Amino acid sequence: MKVLLTQDVEKLGKAGEVKEVSGGYGRNFLLPKGFAVLATRGQVKQAEERIAANQKRVQAARKDAEALAARISGQTLRFVARVGELDRLYGSVTSSDIAEKLQQQTGVEVDRRRIDLDEPIKRIGIYPIKVQLMAGLEPVLNVVVEGEAGSLELPADPEAAE
Repeated sequence: MKVLLTQDVEKLGKAGEVKEVSGGYGRNFLLPKGFAVLATRGQVKQAEERIAANQKRVQAARKDAEALAARISGQTLRFVARVGELDRLYGSVTSSDIAEKLQQQTGVEVDRRRIDLDEPIKRIGIYPIKVQLMAGLEPVLNVVVEGEAGSLELPADPEAAE
């Protein structure tokens, strides 16, 4: 029995694929649960059109993400905070703070969950931070945390900060 998958099915295939399955598996599991429909010419053609439209949307989203990555990459965000002993901050700089500052400085709105920060920044220094926009697109921006009393000098080479 040939079926067109409407959803991803583990160990069988992804949505939009035409698969040959046993009659019982198709009749008793895939069709009633809505995971698949019978593979007629019309259904297959509609699935191909949906896949083509989805690929166009993904390409457009990737193009937008690349433009956004070009604007973000290399940006330097400065945070001034109160500092205690051993250059430790009173409080911390979080991914929410970074997203807010990035939006203020560049006008680019980035979700805080896309900022790759394992734990909040609690010391003064220069930190290279990745922003995960899309698979394969991770621009790096520099976060400079300095105390109220003095300022940190940026190195000439951003890789030297790592």
